[in-house]
Amino acid sequence: MSSQSSHQILLDQLALLRLSAFRQALESQFASPHYEELSFEERLSLLVEHEVLQRQHNRIQRRVTQARFSQRAMVQDIDFSAGRGLHRQQILQLAQTTWIRKHLNLIILGPTGAGKTFLSCALGYAACEQDLITRYFRLPRLFQDFNMAHLEGSYPHLIKSLRKTDLLILDDWLRDKPSLVEAQFLLDILDDRYGHASIMLVSQFPVSTWHVRLPDPTLADAILDRLVHNAHRIELVGDSQRKLRAEATLSST
Repeated sequence: MSSQSSHQILLDQLALLRLSAFRQALESQFASPHYEELSFEERLSLLVEHEVLQRQHNRIQRRVTQARFSQRAMVQDIDFSAGRGLHRQQILQLAQTTWIRKHLNLIILGPTGAGKTFLSCALGYAACEQDLITRYFRLPRLFQDFNMAHLEGSYPHLIKSLRKTDLLILDDWLRDKPSLVEAQFLLDILDDRYGHASIMLVSQFPVSTWHVRLPDPTLADAILDRLVHNAHRIELVGDSQRKLRAEATLSST
């Protein structure tokens, strides 16, 4: 049997084993004479490393797709300009995700356009890189899903799917005042997660106003008790990032 035939048989077997990255790297080795200078162990180590790295990359991308972030954002792209209220050390520590593994919460506050959503998605992406199951919702959209689940009889399935997440990000938190039924739904989610999983809340409203934005004082007490006391906080300040980017674009034309 020729070496070319044996090579193809080996490549076909790797395809059957679904070792696609290993197979791709081996094809590169076959095509380049430089690898002949390496020992068998060195060549095998390179092949295995390529397969491991590709699987890690694929797993992260599955986590990111599952999260459904509204923006593509990474911690390294965060603007730490003076006057934004961001502390680099705090953000880098949060990006290590220790707070998620300890089942703590995070509250991101700031005016419209301050970059809250970008920051939340960047920290969510960091969680995906740590192989943590993450989901991103704008709260009004989550309420739409809740109402639809009630109509279709799939409410238990929705609760179960949310229960499986390590980090649940709720953007536009209390932008619109929830109904009594929606507030009870929030409490159901929080009861499931308290002490077991983390929530990130993103809001333009100060925490001191949250109680009055909920429809019932007793429910408000229960909801906030499960959210606020074990939460890190970030408060963004300064001009709208959208406004600044628009001004920079206009000045360059």
